[in-house]
Amino acid sequence: MKRAREPIPKSRSSFMLVKCPDCSEERIVFSCATKDVGCRGCGRTLAESRGGRAIMLGQVVKRLD
Repeated sequence: MKRAREPIPKSRSSFMLVKCPDCSEERIVFSCATKDVGCRGCGRTLAESRGGRAIMLGQVVKRLD
């Protein structure tokens, strides 16, 4: 499906605030992260890279635009 022509197209990727389900620490993660992102407090994986978009394993609190 072709995207509609826009003067300045919106980006499909964004930064997200992800909350760890174990220790409730929040971390900013890019939606298309190329490496696995872990929690700084407990070490649990918050986002797994899958080539294109990353899979968020933690709770997404909000999308940062």
